[in-house]
Amino acid sequence: MKKKILSTLLCAVMAVSMLAGCGKPAAETGSADSGDKKKEASAGIAKEDIKIGFVHVSDASDMGYTYNHDLGTKEMQKTLGISDDQIINKFNVPEGAECDTALRELVDAGCNIIFATSFGFEDYVKEVASEYPDIQFCHATGYQAKDSGLDNMHNYFASIYEARYLAGIAAGLKTESNHLGYVAAFPFAEVISGYTSFYLGAKSVNPDVTMDIMYTNSWNDPTIESQVAKALIERGCDVISQHSDSTAPATTAEEYGAYQVGYNNDMIEAAPKASLISARIDWGIYVTEAVKDVIDGKEIPVDWCKGLADNAVYLSPLNTDIAAEGTQEAIDKAAEEIKSGKLQVFAGPLTGTNPDGEKIEVAEGDYYKEQVDQSAPSWNYIIDGCNVIE
Repeated sequence: MKKKILSTLLCAVMAVSMLAGCGKPAAETGSADSGDKKKEASAGIAKEDIKIGFVHVSDASDMGYTYNHDLGTKEMQKTLGISDDQIINKFNVPEGAECDTALRELVDAGCNIIFATSFGFEDYVKEVASEYPDIQFCHATGYQAKDSGLDNMHNYFASIYEARYLAGIAAGLKTESNHLGYVAAFPFAEVISGYTSFYLGAKSVNPDVTMDIMYTNSWNDPTIESQVAKALIERGCDVISQHSDSTAPATTAEEYGAYQVGYNNDMIEAAPKASLISARIDWGIYVTEAVKDVIDGKEIPVDWCKGLADNAVYLSPLNTDIAAEGTQEAIDKAAEEIKSGKLQVFAGPLTGTNPDGEKIEVAEGDYYKEQVDQSAPSWNYIIDGCNVIE
């Protein structure tokens, strides 16, 4: 009798093993952005059970990049009905080994999806994501996801260059010296693309304008940003802009009698006599989509980018008290042309040289397809009229 029972059990185990071994693999779907194969999405997770982590290079008090990204988090919470205790923020995390630690702490805390919001976090995201395939990792401003071979790593950004071009129009119409200044973080494509599009916007309404660029070599350092802004003003720049995280360029411009175009936040409150307008990203659009995909068991795009046409980038209200006459009308006209495709920001004829000395030439009638093949900016060329000050 015992032998008969044992035999029956062995047969059952073998049958289950055969079924598992002969079962079909998970369905695969192609990504329209990269062509990579992705595994079928999971069954999802109850909204009240999801836990969401964020790793930020600064905190919301910068009133710039992290502040703006945190607004996106709050937008997602409101849209999806996510409570505060379902979100864990890691603020003021340097772009070094500290990021690895922060990511692993979020994993240990039970996060189902983790957003890392600074460029220098990407290598750490890739490493930790490879170890935790059941957790989704979303990295802002990077480019490695599509070639990572990881189903759970994603990149996202927005076409901020479109909004920067429009903001440049405000600067080009306001300047009296025809000499703009730009407080730039690093000599990376993301930054170079931004100040090039800003300059091209200014030049579209003021062909005589030139621009000096100085690097801070930091994303967020109010002291250095203020020092660089002051140096640019002393060089004769009467309107300055920035790819840096704080309001220091705005307040410095006001202190020294110049004007300013901001980034990430409406800086009029900080500098009402100087701040003209700001280019911004609505991060809430992506963060909401990605979290909802996890809840619904859907696949998150490997590479996500949207722009003006989808309201993913926009301008803060124009400071009409100090802006040049006709500024809003010029911005509105260009915005509609960008949305329709009539106006291409990086349209030829356009020539430039990247930091490695490589040249590019965009012919008349053609244009450089920025953020089309990948979400991360790739324009990395210095054009005539843009002068990098060492």
